[in-house]
Amino acid sequence: MAGTQWELPPELCCRPMAFVALTGLDVVYNAVHRAIWDAFCANRRADRVPISFKVLPGDHEYPKCRTKRTSYEWYIPKGILKTGWMNKHLNLVPALVVLFYELDWDDPQWKEKQSECATKVEIVRASLQGRNTKVAVVLIQKKTPLPPGEDLVASERASALCNACDLSGKSLFVLPHTDHLVGYIIRLENAFYEHAQTYYYTEIRRVKSHKEFLNKTTHQLLFVRHQFKIAFFSELKQDTQNALKYYRTAYSLIHELRAHETNMLEIKTMAGFINYKICRLCFQHNTPLDAIAQFRKHIDLCKKKIGSAELAFEHSAWMSKQFQSFGELFDEAIKLGLTAIQTQNPGFYYQQAACYSQDRKQLAHQLCQTGVSNPSTEALSGALDFYGQRPWRQGHQSIDPPDAEKEKTGILALQIKESGVPHSELIIALLSNAVAQFKKYKCPRMKSHLMVQMGEEYYHAKDYTKALKLLDYVMCDYRTERWWDLLTAILTTALRCAYLMASVKDYIIYCMELLGRASTLKEEQKLRIENNLTKVLKNEVPEAELECDPSSASAAKSLWNDRMALAGSNEFTIEVQDYIPFIQCKAKFQSPSFHVDQPIQLQVFLKADGPNPISFSKLAVSLSNQEYNQWCVVESSGQNTMTLVPGKTKCYNFSFVAKTEDVGKKIEMTGIELLLGSDRGRCVFLTWRGAGGDIASTHEALQASRSSRRWGRNINTNQEQEWDTVTIQHSTMIISRVPRISVQLSHLPPALHNEMYCLNVTIRSQEEGVARDFKLTAGLKPGQDANLSQTTHVTLDGSTICDDSAASLIPDIPLGDLNPNEKLDKSVFVRCSTTGPRVFLFHVAYSIDTTVEGRQIVCKCHKDETVAIETVIPFDVSVKFVSTKLEPLERVSIDIPFLLMTDVLSSSPWPIMLASSSLELLSLTSTALDMKSQLEQTVLETGEGASECFCLCCPPLTNNNNAVATGQYCLSWRRQSSPSDSPLIQTTVTLPHILLESVPLYIHADLPSFGRVRESLPVRYHIENRTSLVQEVEMAVEPSDAFMFSGLKQVRLRILPGSEHQVLYNFYPLMAGYQTLPQLGINLPRCPSTSTQSLRRFLPQRIFVKPQGRQLDDASITAA
Repeated sequence: MAGTQWELPPELCCRPMAFVALTGLDVVYNAVHRAIWDAFCANRRADRVPISFKVLPGDHEYPKCRTKRTSYEWYIPKGILKTGWMNKHLNLVPALVVLFYELDWDDPQWKEKQSECATKVEIVRASLQGRNTKVAVVLIQKKTPLPPGEDLVASERASALCNACDLSGKSLFVLPHTDHLVGYIIRLENAFYEHAQTYYYTEIRRVKSHKEFLNKTTHQLLFVRHQFKIAFFSELKQDTQNALKYYRTAYSLIHELRAHETNMLEIKTMAGFINYKICRLCFQHNTPLDAIAQFRKHIDLCKKKIGSAELAFEHSAWMSKQFQSFGELFDEAIKLGLTAIQTQNPGFYYQQAACYSQDRKQLAHQLCQTGVSNPSTEALSGALDFYGQRPWRQGHQSIDPPDAEKEKTGILALQIKESGVPHSELIIALLSNAVAQFKKYKCPRMKSHLMVQMGEEYYHAKDYTKALKLLDYVMCDYRTERWWDLLTAILTTALRCAYLMASVKDYIIYCMELLGRASTLKEEQKLRIENNLTKVLKNEVPEAELECDPSSASAAKSLWNDRMALAGSNEFTIEVQDYIPFIQCKAKFQSPSFHVDQPIQLQVFLKADGPNPISFSKLAVSLSNQEYNQWCVVESSGQNTMTLVPGKTKCYNFSFVAKTEDVGKKIEMTGIELLLGSDRGRCVFLTWRGAGGDIASTHEALQASRSSRRWGRNINTNQEQEWDTVTIQHSTMIISRVPRISVQLSHLPPALHNEMYCLNVTIRSQEEGVARDFKLTAGLKPGQDANLSQTTHVTLDGSTICDDSAASLIPDIPLGDLNPNEKLDKSVFVRCSTTGPRVFLFHVAYSIDTTVEGRQIVCKCHKDETVAIETVIPFDVSVKFVSTKLEPLERVSIDIPFLLMTDVLSSSPWPIMLASSSLELLSLTSTALDMKSQLEQTVLETGEGASECFCLCCPPLTNNNNAVATGQYCLSWRRQSSPSDSPLIQTTVTLPHILLESVPLYIHADLPSFGRVRESLPVRYHIENRTSLVQEVEMAVEPSDAFMFSGLKQVRLRILPGSEHQVLYNFYPLMAGYQTLPQLGINLPRCPSTSTQSLRRFLPQRIFVKPQGRQLDDASITAA
C-alpha cells in the first residue's frame, strides 16, 4: 500500500457541490465564451449557489453506466465503497450538462442552426446513455430579449427548438451577451441548481429502491454502502441535515458487521470516513459537543480493533490519523467563529495523535524486518478497487485468506515499507501543531511538556541542533518551577546532543548542571560525568555518553578530535546565573553602608556540589567603580590551586578603602568570575551577574528563612542550612565620616509675622585634631512648598529689616577653624512674610585629616540640624467708622465729621511693644491739626488690646464715585524682649473703602453735656443748606413729657445756598435720668425724597438730666 495510505482522500475532505458540465464553450479562442466562463467561475462569493462547473467538449466521454441489476439474490458484494465512487460523482458524472450555442431568434440560417443544435444535444445524450443526468441548452444571443409574450417569433422558434432537441421549456435558456452578463449568469446558476437538485433527488430515490432486494445475511456491506451513498448525494444536494442522519445510520450499520482480521482494516477505514463526515457536519451545524461525543464514541468502538498482530503499527497509524483529522476539523471550526477553552481545544487531539504516532514508531521497530535483502513490493502493486482492502486479496470477504503464502509476503512487504517511514518527522509535525494550540490557549506546562517530546524526537532523528535548541528553551521553565527529576532527564538528553555535536561549551554547561544540586543522578553517574568534564578541561576527548547510537558516537569522536586541534578556541565564558551549576556563589558587602574612614569589607562564599573536590585558579569580583577591582582578586600561586571541598562553604574576604570623591555614591557588584582549567588545556570562566546566586537561590533562601523562624535561631543548624541563610548584599553606600561636633540652636518660637526672627547657632568641636574650613549653610530646608521660598528671607544682619530680594537659604557661610573643645556662635535672622509652619536647615560642614589602614585621607564631615518653626500673626487690627454720636455708619456724608476707631488685639505669646502708630489718608481729611499717636510705647500682653480714635471728614470730590479709598493705618512694633537698637517692624493695614452720600441739609445742635431738673437747658440748632438751591425748611418741635420748652414750636424758613440758619430753644427738664430730647420734625418741600429721619440723624437723641441740687447751709457742712 502507498506510504500515504492513512491520509484521507481529498474527495472525502472537500465540500461536496453539485457538478455541472458546460459544453459548447471555446474559452481559448472565443472572447465571448471566455467572458461567460469567467463570470461562472471567477470571484464566486459565498452567497452564490454551491455548484462546481467544468468546461468539457461536446463529444466528451462520460463514465459508462453499468447494467442495472434486477436481482441481488446470488450477488455477494466484494467491498463496501469503491475507491473512485466519490470522485466520479464529484468530478466525472455531472448532474446537468449545459450546451451553449450561439443562435439569435432572427438568425437568417435558423433552420440549419436549429438542426445543428439538435444534433449536438443528441451527441451529449448518447455519451450519457443510462445516466439520469439532465441536459439543458443555453442560446448565446447578441440582443437583449423582449419581455415574455411580446416577441411572438421568439416564442414560436423556442417551441420549435425544444421539439427538435426533445427538451422541456424549462431546459432552454437565453443568455444575452450585454453589459449585465454577471446578473444573467447568476440567474442561470439558480436554474442550473434546481435541475441539479432534481437529479440528486432522483439518484437518492434510485439507491433507496434497492433496499427491498437486500437481505441482512449476505448483503450487510450493501446496507452500509447504500446509506453512505444516500448521505453523499444529500450533501451534493446541500441537504446536510438528512446527510447527517444517513451518515449516522451508516456508522451504526458498519459496527454491526462481523469483524475479523481480513476485513478489519476495511471496516476501520470506512468507519473513519463516516466519522469524519459526521464530525464535519456537526461542526458545520454549530453543535461542537455532538461532534466531540461522536468522536469519543468512534474511538471507544475502534481502539481495540487492532487486526493482525504482525501489522499492529497500522492500527496506531490509523488511530493517529483519526485524532489528527478531528483536531484539524476542530481548528477549522474555531477559525470560522467557534469558541474553544483551555480544557477543550485542538491541541489535545494533536497531542494524542502524536502519542499514537510514537506507539506506531515503537511497534514498527519491534515488528519490521530491516535486514531483508531485495524486498519484494509486488504484493503492494496495483490499484485498489475498494477502500481499506489489501492489494493481494481484493474483493475477498471470507475469514481465512485465500493464499497463506501471498498473505505472508504481503505482510512482509508492508513491514518493509513501514520501516522506511520517517516516523520522527510525523511525530514532530503533530507535536508542533499541538504546541501552537497550547500556546494559543495559554497552557504553558502542556506546551513545555510537548516541546520536550519534540526535542527527543529531533534527537532520535539525529537533528541534534534543533533538539538542543528546543530542550534548552524548555529547561528554563523546569528550573524556575523546580521540577528536578524532569530537569535531570532533559539535561541528560541535552548532554548527549552536545556530545554528538561536539559542542564544547554546551557540553561543559550541561555537565556542570548535572553535577549540581538540582541533579537527581546517582553518585556513579555523577562521577562519570565529572571525569568527562575534567577531560574536556584538559583538552582531551571525553568518553561517549550512555545510550548513544554507536555510529553517531564514532562520528562524534572524530569531531572531538578536530576540536582538540583548534588551539584558538580553548577559552569559554559561561554565564551561569540562569543555570544551577555545581559551584554555588554568593557575595555580600558586610554592611549596607560604610563610612569613608572605614575599610569596605566584601565577602564571597563558594560551595561545590560535585562528588569530588573542585580546583580553580582565580576568583575576581567586578565593581561598578572599576578602580576598586584590583583589590578584589585572588589567584593561585605557582602549582598551588584553590580547592572547594564538596558540601563545605568557603569564604573569601576582600577589603579596600573608598575614595573621598565617592562619598554619597553607591558601589555595586556587577559580576563575579571564577576560572576553571588552565592555559595548558581549556580555560572556562564561570561568571555570575551582580552578587552571585542562581535561578534556584531565591526559593532556597525563602525556605531557609521559614525554617529559621520555625525552629528558632539558637538551634545548631547543619552546613546546608548555613549556606542557604547566607544573604546577598550586592551594593553598599559610601557615606561621610561621622562628625564629632555638636550643633545647638537657641531661639524663642514662634516667629512673628514679618519680624527679624533670631536663631543662634552654637558649634562645639569634639575632634581630636584641628577641624578646618567650617562652613554653615542656613535657611529654609529644600523640598518644601515652592511658595515658601518666595516668602522666607534669611540674612546675617539683624540691624535692619531685610527686603524681599534676600534669599531663603544662605550657603557656605565661612566660620574658620576650630581647635579641640573650642566653640563658636553665629546668629541667623529670618523674616517670614506669610504665616504657617516652616522647616529650617542648618548644615555644618568641615574637613579633617585622618588615617585609614595606613593611608592619609582628608575627610569631609557634615552635620545637619533641622528645626520646625511656626509663624503667627502678632496682633489683629479691626477698624470701624462711627458717627460723632458713636453710632455705626454704613454711609458717610460729605463734609460732615465722623469718627474712625481702630482696635489692636495682641495674639502673640510674647509681649509686644507698639512704638507708634500713624494714619495715612487718601481722600479724607482730619479735623485735628496734629494726629499724634495715642498708642506710643504701649506694651501688650497676650490677649490685651489697645484702641485709637480719629475724627475725620470727607471733603467734596470732583468725581462722582460713591465709594472712595480711605487710606492706611501703620503700626511700628517689636518684641519687648528684643534689644532697644533692634529694628522696628512696620505693619500696614489697609482701611476699608467708604460709601459716600450727600445731604441737602446738615443740621447739628450745640447743647451742654448734661442738664439739671427745673433748670433752663439752652439748645441751639444750626441748619446749613448744602445745595445750590434756596431751600424752604418747615420745622416743628414735637412735645415731650420730660421737657417743657420755649421758642417757636413751628416755623418755616428759607435758607440761601451755602448759608446757615440758627434756631435757639430753651428746654426745661422735668425728670432726672437719661431723657429723650424733644424731636425736631423737618420737612423740605423742594426735596421730597429726603426724609425727616435722615435729616435728624445728626442730632442728639438723649441727654442726661441730673436731679435738682440741695442748698447746703453752714451747719450741715460743719456736721459733715
